[in-house]
Amino acid sequence: MAKNPELRYKRVAEKRRLIKQYKMERKRQQKLEEQEEIKRLRKELTPKAQLMPYFDRPFVPRRSEKQPTVPREPKFCIPRHKTIRCCRMSCNDMSGPSQLQHLPSSVEKTEALYKNRGLQ
Repeated sequence: MAKNPELRYKRVAEKRRLIKQYKMERKRQQKLEEQEEIKRLRKELTPKAQLMPYFDRPFVPRRSEKQPTVPREPKFCIPRHKTIRCCRMSCNDMSGPSQLQHLPSSVEKTEALYKNRGLQ
């Protein structure tokens, strides 16, 4: 414990003033550095004249040295983890026409509804 509290407050105030002064000096230095960097970049980025291209010679494109891409067949099957959960059959199970016969079409569904209601 300090015997004199006024001396303690003076020391704290002095430290705060030094920290504030240091921060201001640091900001000023950073600002000067940024201005110098901007000046240097502006000096480097001055537009320079470029030669005009020659149009008297015909342009012949060179053949690419890369191998051409190999086409692949598209995958029409949906992976199992992306199928709808309520559907019991995957697209692999429905590959043949015989598998699709047991699924009623919308016309058959409508006819079955009319039969059940006696509207036919």
